[in-house]
Amino acid sequence: MAEIKIEKRKAIWPWIVAVLLIAALVYYVFLRDNTTTSENGVQIENTTSTDNTTN
Repeated sequence: MAEIKIEKRKAIWPWIVAVLLIAALVYYVFLRDNTTTSENGVQIENTTSTDNTTN
């Protein structure tokens, strides 16, 4: 009789976890809000300027 080789399906869960981790990293770096809350609850917006021109 002939042998029939059966290959198991590869797991997809590691790929799903990897995509979710990358999406979370992209959200944290690019899409999070630039405001922080000080100790007394006042929100402070990050307004750091990178313009190096002087008058």
